[in-house]
Order: sequence, then C-alpha cells, then structure tokens
Amino acid sequence: MWEYPCVLCTAVAEKGKSLYNGKSKIGRDGVDTMKNSRFVWKDQKKLRTGYTTGSCAAAAAKAAARMLFSGSEVRQVSLMTPAGICLYLDIERIEIRKGWVRCAVKKDSGDDPDVTNGVYVYASVERNDSGDIRLDGGEGVGRVTRKGLEQKVGEAAINQAPRSMICYAVREEMEKAGYAGGVDIVISIPGGDVLAQKTFNPRLGIVGGLSVLGTSGIVEPMSERALTDTIYLEMKMRKEEGCGCCYLVPGNYGEEFLRENIGYKGEQAVKCSNYIGEAIDYALRLSMEGILLVGHAGKLVKVAAGIMNTHSRQADGRMEVLAAHAAMAGVRKDTVKRIMDAVTTLEAIEILEEEGVLGQVMRTVMERIEYHLRQRAGNGLEIAAVVFTKEKGILGKTSEADDLISRIQEMGR
Repeated sequence: MWEYPCVLCTAVAEKGKSLYNGKSKIGRDGVDTMKNSRFVWKDQKKLRTGYTTGSCAAAAAKAAARMLFSGSEVRQVSLMTPAGICLYLDIERIEIRKGWVRCAVKKDSGDDPDVTNGVYVYASVERNDSGDIRLDGGEGVGRVTRKGLEQKVGEAAINQAPRSMICYAVREEMEKAGYAGGVDIVISIPGGDVLAQKTFNPRLGIVGGLSVLGTSGIVEPMSERALTDTIYLEMKMRKEEGCGCCYLVPGNYGEEFLRENIGYKGEQAVKCSNYIGEAIDYALRLSMEGILLVGHAGKLVKVAAGIMNTHSRQADGRMEVLAAHAAMAGVRKDTVKRIMDAVTTLEAIEILEEEGVLGQVMRTVMERIEYHLRQRAGNGLEIAAVVFTKEKGILGKTSEADDLISRIQEMGR
C-alpha cells in the first residue's frame, strides 16, 4: 500500500489550476459540449487526443469517493489534469455498498493506437480508521519486480503523477464531506494481465497486469515520448542491476542476431527503435560506462550520415551513403547509379559484392558510423557498433566493438 503524499498531490493540482485556459464549453446540464475533444497535427494529419489510464483512475476514484460520502450516484466528474486541461468523464458500472463504492471510467486513447483503448479502469474507495489515504493496485494492475522503476519492488505499477492525481482527487472529496477518517483506494483493470503482454511491461519486470501511466493526463496521438521514456527506463534498470554496459538494438532483428551469434540470453539489451540519438543521450545521463549498438544495415547505414533518428519519415540516406563510399572505393559511374537506384539495402550490398568492393566500402562506412557515434557521446561514454544483415552476416564493426562485447558478457556472468 502507498500512502497519500500531500505535497505532490497539491503540486499537481496547482499546476492544473495555473495552466487551465478555461476554453471548454459547459452546457446547461453541466456536460462538456466539446466532449473532451482536442486535436494535434502529426505528419500532416489531424488527430484527436485522448486521456490516460491515470486520468481514468483519478476520475473513477473521485466519483467513488463522492458517492461514498454523499450516498448519491454520480454520473460524471470533472478532472483537472497536470497538462492544465479539464476533462469531463462519464462514470459507469457503479456499485454501492455500505462503506464501499466501486465505479469505472472507460479509457479513450483518441487516435493513438493504444492497446488500452476502450478498457474500463475501476476504482474502489472504502472507509478505514487509519486516518490515511492508502492506494494499491488490484486485478489487472501490474506489480514491480525489478529495481529502477518509479515504484519500489513489490508495489503496484501506478506511476507517481497518477498516484498524486488519484490521492488529491479523493482528498478533495473527503474535505468537502468533512470526513476526517481514512480510505483505502484500489485501482483495477480487468483483463489487464492479458493486454500487458502486448506492452513493454514484461521487459520492464512488471508482472500481472498493466501500468497506470500518464505524466500529463492526456494521450497525444503517435507520441514519441512514451517510446523514449521506455528506452530510458530499460537502460536505468540495466544500470541499477549492475550492468554499466549494455547492448542497444533497434528491434527484433538485433536481438535475434545477438542470440544466434553472441550467445545473448535476453537480459542485457535495450530496444531503442529508431531513437539512437536519444538512447545515447540517456546513456550519458545515467552515467553508463558503454553501449554497443547492434543493428541491421538497413537502419545503421544511416548513422554514417549522422542520422540519429532512423525512421524513414525523418531521413533516409542509405543509398547516398553506400554510393558515396563506393565512389571513394573507385567503382565506375554506372555502378554508383545502380546503387542509387537500388530499392533495398540488400540490393545495394549485392551490387557492391559483385564489384568486389563490399569489404572496402564497409570499412569506410564503419569509420563514419564510429565518428558520428562518438560525436554524439562525447568523452563520457564508450560506444561501438556492429552492422549485419540476415543474409550476409556481420558486415562491419567499429574499432571498440569486440572489447565491448567481452565486457558486456563478463557483466552478465
């Protein structure tokens, strides 16, 4: 159980009060006529925002507390989020018993492809004689099993901002009702244990369910923040478990390569997706000793051009890199053109192989990858890279790659 921290909760509320712009339109029945709709633009698309599991939990807890103390059903509550946006959320699945109330809010992720969209987030509030607000997770809310996360091992995976929102909302209702006792709050998400398998929770050592998340209370569609936060958390966990060095892989190809070629057992790699630059920055922030970037040529060749976000919508440059290095290796003009016209990295690599310059090209490409990685990392981090394809195996290593492999393996023993 986690007890109410009044300072944090008050800070969340004060931030909301100071940021709220008052633009929502409230009809005569007290219902928000804009129905919580806000929009953002992503990649030339207008997308609807949603609200987090943390906002759902806080609103459900607020409604449950109000019903507990008033004895009357509540069908909608307002909730000021840390982002300064006031939500008006419908309350469903109400159960009222003597000294205990439970209700739910249905999660709306807007246009974000979130696995929790449409789930019901429940809160139960029950009187106790302790005088404290005690918060815990129930069915479908995960438990922390590894160090490095916001909550201690054994606690419910309810992050700090949602905890503060939940407790502040309930404290307000207690004060309005003049109630001086304590309450037990339990947040649950039925079916969360199944949904959690589709999230990063298993990698983070959160078992048995979902996390209750949301620093702002608002879901921004296609947000990169959630992904980069996970990179930071994974790396922080590796550091706190005694691994000052780790592998950094963009995705499943990198992990498969490590298993098949280096005997990797699945505990020392951090997935960085396309966010190589951010991952390096996090390693520096956490004072990691070293990271070894292991990835498919289709992504890592871009790093030779200084591209640190390898998503295709940010930049490409694969063929330009390979064509330029092929030209330095002395290939003919028509070969440079063939490389530039290639559709895939593998096609370009096979052209280089036909011309007998693949090894030479990859040596200079790896030199540029090493240069740009070191530029980003500075002097505070040992950094290296291994580039491969499934068809050709290892295509190149930077100068310190073998040393880092040995160090990471030694740490894993």
